[in-house]
Amino acid sequence: MWEGRGFGIRVFPSGIKSWVYMYRFDGKAKRITFGNYPNMSVAQAHAAFGKALADLEKEIDPGATIVNLNKENRLAPTVETLALEYIEKWAKPRKRSWEEDERMLTKDVIPHLGKQKAKNVSRRDIVMLLDKVLERGSPIAANRTLAVVRRMFNFAVERDIIPNTPCYGFKAPTKENRRDRVLSSDEIKSFWQCLDNASMSELSRLALKLQLVTAQRKGEIVSSEWEEFDLTNGWWTIPAHKAKNGNAHRVPLSKLALRILQQIKAESSNSKWLFPAFNNTKHLIPTSIDHAIRRSGDAFKNIKHFTPHDLRRTAASSMTSVGISRL
Repeated sequence: MWEGRGFGIRVFPSGIKSWVYMYRFDGKAKRITFGNYPNMSVAQAHAAFGKALADLEKEIDPGATIVNLNKENRLAPTVETLALEYIEKWAKPRKRSWEEDERMLTKDVIPHLGKQKAKNVSRRDIVMLLDKVLERGSPIAANRTLAVVRRMFNFAVERDIIPNTPCYGFKAPTKENRRDRVLSSDEIKSFWQCLDNASMSELSRLALKLQLVTAQRKGEIVSSEWEEFDLTNGWWTIPAHKAKNGNAHRVPLSKLALRILQQIKAESSNSKWLFPAFNNTKHLIPTSIDHAIRRSGDAFKNIKHFTPHDLRRTAASSMTSVGISRL
């Protein structure tokens, strides 16, 4: 069935209907198949035909243009490929907690969007991804997932992998008020006593105790090395490259902190790290402590939800001295 000027629809014995265009270029007869009906609508087919005519007027072979576009689309990275490149080339060089980005991408993003071309991801795709996380009862995880997906697509724009990000203008799915959380003196006492029954490693227990008595960030705690500590004079010097603000600073060590450090030394198997990983080749990532608390939820069931960040804030408040003095 021909509409005219070489454009029409071809019906195969199988029933498949394909939009085709017969033309001549450089004296040779050529044919383009634009797509199959109804996947390609009448309007879309006419638009493709119009583009082919415009190319011919410019002495451009429309068939070669389509071949190049199809090749480009085949070679365009998927979301899974983009995620791997983001982890290797952006997250690992810049973030001590890159493994948490990798975990979130592997758990939620790749299963949902992994096979889709990164350039074709829409805002609606992002909405549906976040809805899946929210529907399983993880509102804070939805916020964190949006943050890492936004960083990943910004990275893709910077490297000219995609022209723009589908995350532009997105607001966090859930409002967070965690910055106001400070444990009471009774909660501090309960937390300390419950640690011994919590389902976590001894080093995780000691890391949480050390954070509570030094008021330092979890990343600085779990990445600490013995060479940073002067146990004789009671000082911990945190180097600039480990400090969040980029400034080296010294932390005074109380008698309780020194006792905890001696316990850590007995558990750390002569490693240079206070908290070595199981293979003794690298330190624990900061999120290991978050996971330890989540896995031990039953042990802290009488305490309102808290995180290691809340422990640090608590330690910096006047309540800490009251709470720990009652242990």
